[in-house]
Amino acid sequence: MALPLMPKATAVWLIEKTALTFTQIADLCGMHPLEVQAIADGEVAQGIVGYDPVANSQLAAAEITRCEADENARLKMLPNTNPAPKRGKGARYTPVAKRNDRPDGIAFLLRTYPQLSEAQVGKLLGTTKDTIHKVRDRAHWNSANIKPRDPVILGLCSQTDLNAAITASNDRLTREGHAIPTPPPLPHADEAA
Repeated sequence: MALPLMPKATAVWLIEKTALTFTQIADLCGMHPLEVQAIADGEVAQGIVGYDPVANSQLAAAEITRCEADENARLKMLPNTNPAPKRGKGARYTPVAKRNDRPDGIAFLLRTYPQLSEAQVGKLLGTTKDTIHKVRDRAHWNSANIKPRDPVILGLCSQTDLNAAITASNDRLTREGHAIPTPPPLPHADEAA
């Protein structure tokens, strides 16, 4: 269920202006009833100005009246007429602690899934084509220490995103009439040791 804009301020307004129960307000605002009671007692949210959900087209006045009459009823938000624009997927942020693992993930994807384009690898791991070229050509400054490791395990991308990229590249190869490359077998535990 969608929460109202500024839930605590909405809760403050509902406590001050309505006869709704703490449970009804908590259910609407995504809070615990004890937190709503603490707001009513003045222990929490001091100085927060109430936010009118009726004036801002989030709740209907009739909905509040209906729920004031029946304490078991739950408030229902009005459908959002102006949905917030979805943020496009921009550059993927990689935490500083994981940036040194990125070349390992690139090497893994290049070796295991050669059908992935450079753009797909770059988008999955948040890297540049230049870095991908350097890892592929073993011209990366840290080439001696790069060990192909699964980027999902490293936390550089999700398995869902990786599967979607692999499916997209396999579909592209099928449309173009190329054979889909099979990944090399993974080393056995006794070989890796």
